[in-house]
Amino acid sequence: MDFEQLVRARSSVRGYRPDQVEKEKMDKILEAARLAPTAVNMQPFRILVIHTQGKADQLKTVYHREWFSQAPVILGIMAVKSEAWTRKDGRNHAIIDATIVMDHMILAAADQGLGTCWVCNFDPDAAREVFNIPPFADPVAFTPVGYPSEDKSKPKKRKELSDLVVYESW
Repeated sequence: MDFEQLVRARSSVRGYRPDQVEKEKMDKILEAARLAPTAVNMQPFRILVIHTQGKADQLKTVYHREWFSQAPVILGIMAVKSEAWTRKDGRNHAIIDATIVMDHMILAAADQGLGTCWVCNFDPDAAREVFNIPPFADPVAFTPVGYPSEDKSKPKKRKELSDLVVYESW
């Protein structure tokens, strides 16, 4: 699929079939993450790959929606601030870099015919406990990855470009 088709087709999926995701498809998703741009190419992130089978109760403590644990795999992106580039005004880019990586993963998943749903409304303390995330890693976002249970394609509701873009000066 070409890029424009991909960004138009990608949507948040909130229902998954139990079918396993093929290793080749997961490898392509993870490779897209590895190739994602990061500030000064420092790659200050870790990807947590979680197989959901038998973990529904634990996963509900991290994010309470039933569909979160329906997919066979959940990917989590962790920012490692100590490994990130910091701009001269003190802004550390670990979280920015991690979100770029997550975006690459969800687009790569869509390109493979898989569904995802970017989840930021999770319990970070529960995530740390359930997934044994070390203190130096900051959980940024999670996404289920799997085959959508049904096609819920509908036009995306987005603001007009003129409402979002400012040229030359604000």
